[in-house]
This record gives sequence, C-alpha cells and structure tokens, in this order.
Amino acid sequence: MRDATRAELLEDADASLLELVDHVLDKGVVVSGDVMLSIAGVDLVYLRLSALLCAADRIWTSGSRR
Repeated sequence: MRDATRAELLEDADASLLELVDHVLDKGVVVSGDVMLSIAGVDLVYLRLSALLCAADRIWTSGSRR
C-alpha cells in the first residue's frame, strides 16, 4: 500500500472514532451487564451493573443546576 493511501485510511478511522465519541457524549449510551457467582450450581451472588455514559450537561436540566 502507498503511504498516501495509508494516511487517508488512518485519517478516516480517526474521524469515525471522533464522530462515535461525539455521538455518545451528545446522545448518551447505557451499558449494562449481569454478573452471577455460583459454586456447584448454587447461585451465591447476583449483581446487575449499569453505567450511563454521556456529557454532564445532558444529565442536568437548566432548572436543576446550582
């Protein structure tokens, strides 16, 4: 591959990553998962994890800011 072609591909990848991060911060995304610890078929611990990823100004409305 030529150096110019490689540079174009890398520039497009950075732009796509930047657009993805911008969209996530603008709109937000929720990541959730479940974890279960069990021994010999007996469930001992169950955790449900959730995380909200977005910009801070998207969480607070104008009335709730101090």
